[in-house]
Parts: sequence; C-alpha cells; structure tokens
Amino acid sequence: MKSAPVMWMRGGTSKGGYFLASDLPADVAERDAFLLGVMGSPDPRQIDGMGGADPLTSKVGVVKKSEREGIDVDYLFLQVFVDQAIVTDAQNCGNILAGIGPFAIERGLVAATGDETKVSIFMENTGQAAVATVQTPGGVVTYKGDARIDGVPGTHAPVPLEFRDTAGSSCGALLPTGNVVDVIEGVACTLIDNGMPCIVMKAQDLGATGYETREELEGEGFAAIRAKIESIRLAAGPLMNLGDVKEKSVPKMFLVSPPKNGGAINTRSFIPHRAHATIGVLAAVSVATASLLKGSPANDVAQLPEGSRKTLSVEHPTGEMSCVLEVNDAGEVTSSALLRTARKLMDGVVFA
Repeated sequence: MKSAPVMWMRGGTSKGGYFLASDLPADVAERDAFLLGVMGSPDPRQIDGMGGADPLTSKVGVVKKSEREGIDVDYLFLQVFVDQAIVTDAQNCGNILAGIGPFAIERGLVAATGDETKVSIFMENTGQAAVATVQTPGGVVTYKGDARIDGVPGTHAPVPLEFRDTAGSSCGALLPTGNVVDVIEGVACTLIDNGMPCIVMKAQDLGATGYETREELEGEGFAAIRAKIESIRLAAGPLMNLGDVKEKSVPKMFLVSPPKNGGAINTRSFIPHRAHATIGVLAAVSVATASLLKGSPANDVAQLPEGSRKTLSVEHPTGEMSCVLEVNDAGEVTSSALLRTARKLMDGVVFA
C-alpha cells in the first residue's frame, strides 16, 4: 500500500493521522508497515515522514462505524514509535480521542444533531466507552471557541469527554495487585489503571523534586533516576498483568509531589521513556484516582477538595489538566470527565 486518505488533527495535546479503518490494510503487518512509512519511523527526526520526532506527534486513530448497541463509532489507537519500527495498540490515548468525534462527523459516520452533537465512542484498545460532545452549529463541526487547555496555544471549541467503566481497562482491575501500595526496588508505588496503566511514585523517593523541567528530566544529570524508573517499570509489568513490558509503551511512569499552583497534585511523567511535556488524558484520570486512595504515595502529597464530586487539577510541566471525578459513599470513583479541544489541520492523501 502506497497511499491513503487521512485527516491530520490535533487532539488535546497530541497530534496525528486519523484514518477510516476501510482506508487501511486489513492485514495488521501490512497496516503497520504502511504507518511506519507514513510517520518516517524508525528515525529520531522522522525526517522522511509526517511524524514530529516526538511520541506525542507520532500517533494514529483508526475509526469505523460501530455495530455495537448504543455506540456510534469504534476507535483504535495506534502509537507509532519514533526511533523503533514498532506500532502498538497496547494503550489507549485520550488526547487523540478528543478528535474522534469531530472526525466521525466530518467523515459522515455520525450525523450532526443540532448545535451540539454527542458521539459515543468504543475504545477498542481497552474495551471501554466514552462520549464526546462536539460543537456543530448549523450542523457543521466548528473548531473555533473559547475553551483553553494547557499545552495548546489559543482557544478552541470545547470537546468534553465523559468516560465510562474505565477501571481496569488494560490490567483487569483498578488495582491489578489488589494493593494500594506495592514496594518495588525499595520505592512505594501505586500500580493503577483507570483508563491508562500507570505507576505512581513520590518524586522525593527517587531523589527528585518533582518540579524538574522536561529538559532536566531527559538530561544526563537525571540518567540514574531514569534507570531506576525503568527498573521499576520492568518489574511491575507482570504484576499489572501486562507481561514483559520491555518493548511496550505501558505502563506510564509518574513522579508526584505537592501542588505548587493551586492544584490538587503535581506530576512529572515518562511515557514510558521520554518525558511528557504535559500529561495524557487517561493518565491524568488514573493519577487523580490514585490521589483519592488513602495511604497511596499520591494521597500523601495531594491537596483534595471535599464532596462527592471532586474537580482535581493535575499540574504538569506546562500547566494543568482538570479531572472531574464522582465518588460514592465508599470513596470509589464512579465516573470521570475532562475538557479537551481538537483542531483539523489538513485533509487529503498521505504517502508511505
């Protein structure tokens, strides 16, 4: 396969190619080879493709009309590695998810229903569902609006995302080991999956402050800590029912510390080897959930609001992401929602 129709979009704080499933090869190996060519991988600069030399800009959403009851479209997320010939569906992506509703309407998979259109989305990677609310004044998708998210300049149309049944999306349970805290390599960790498999640790327990810049996190002075983080990740993979994770993009690794800018908790994340400039959508949900678990590393440093409906601002290197969590009388998270935005960048044909 040499070419395919594609819409390139920014979804949240990520960017990538959005394809109809029918426009890609049905054979997985052929599909992956095509997408590697599209992105220009493996190459640290991705100079011969559309990728932006960063995991956040080397992503793909594959969409088709759903045959599931109560669901409009099925969405498969694919992470195309930058410097390795790997395409993986081992994780979900809530940022690329932000563009799925607009894309589905633009491609005619979902009909606009008025000034706002709700698009129910089945996330194939994890078997979970989400509902995106897309602004469609006059029955046409608009990307202009007053919503602002950190990590993206300017304002755009809001795309609220409500998640359903995300606990245990990849690991089979919210806490795959059954423990709020597991000690790995001498570090207290919460192994959690509320939409994204994550390992949450106190930055100070690894010899970090938790307020380092992305450049500092990826610099030579942080090499020993990065090695420790990877050692913990490899040990935790089987414990999280993920098996050998050496070649996988999950679990994501989080260093948490007390908030500095009025939020609930501060984060620095590795996804899993590169430092994240912001924080992933479903990762933010998982970390926010971890902060509600009494005795967890995140709970120890978090500043939490009262009430059963909690808006938790998760601070990251370039701002914050607010998660709205509903909890029941037992303190269990029953629903989660976030505000994202998206923008169509181009629509045409891409060549591999």
